[in-house]
Amino acid sequence: MILHIVFGQSSAANLKAAFELDPNLAGEVLCFEDDLAVGPLFILDTPDGRRARKEWWAAMQAAGPAMAGTQAALAVDAAPEAEAPETTYEDVDPVRALKGRLREEEELTVWIWAGQNATDVCGYYWLISQLDRFSGRIHLIYLNNLPFLNEKNAVFYPTHLHQILPKEFLKAKKLAREVSLAEFELDGDEWRRLMNENAGVRLLEGGKKIRGEAAAFYDKDLLQAVTQEFQKANKVIAQVTGKFKYPVMDQYLNWRLKELVREEKLEARGELKTMKDYEVKLPGGPAPQADATEEATN
Repeated sequence: MILHIVFGQSSAANLKAAFELDPNLAGEVLCFEDDLAVGPLFILDTPDGRRARKEWWAAMQAAGPAMAGTQAALAVDAAPEAEAPETTYEDVDPVRALKGRLREEEELTVWIWAGQNATDVCGYYWLISQLDRFSGRIHLIYLNNLPFLNEKNAVFYPTHLHQILPKEFLKAKKLAREVSLAEFELDGDEWRRLMNENAGVRLLEGGKKIRGEAAAFYDKDLLQAVTQEFQKANKVIAQVTGKFKYPVMDQYLNWRLKELVREEKLEARGELKTMKDYEVKLPGGPAPQADATEEATN
């Protein structure tokens, strides 16, 4: 039996649709939701590291709309403020169940699917660092700068699995290869490097090379998109993401906008919740006249 692993629900739909076209490809799909391309990774292989990341995600969710399914494997009830975290935190290792299945189901093989983006590559490094004892049963399908056909039968180079048509997965499956012992060692070392670096943002430079940057890496792009006039935060974020080769999570940019407001690099009006709830502008500049104009005409 094949257990297909993808990173994010958007990567699963077309893969599942491909099962109907090729029964030999069919299997169970396991989806890991956590986007490891952003946020803290330090000692993530320990209970303290997983707790720190869970708390960071909680802060992110408070800064904007909760991501559906995000950190589902790590979800626990929030501890009351009066109680010490050490007595309320439940350490949930999201890979523990996977390793348990591999021990119990000796015929089970794993196919890790990764597109050419930082989310998938970081997810691969995270998994491969924990699965070395199952060498020979772990396979990788990495769609690194490979051509596929789109709906118009034109050649394109997808960066994410959800961009690939179900029929094109039949071609992609031929890329499946066993992860070598050397890769378990080298890529496991790369994951440990990423944890120790603990960058705020991780970017894919090509191949499987990941570069870390500060959490404020996208702030300059957000500031460039803001003007002296108030505009909705979601409009600012849409302008910024439209310029990137690789998409950046809206919720992350929403959090960064709010940080810029807190740092007084931007002014805001409205409730700082979802990116549809408030507006931002550069400090100073012309004061908004809309309300005064309406009052004068009423």
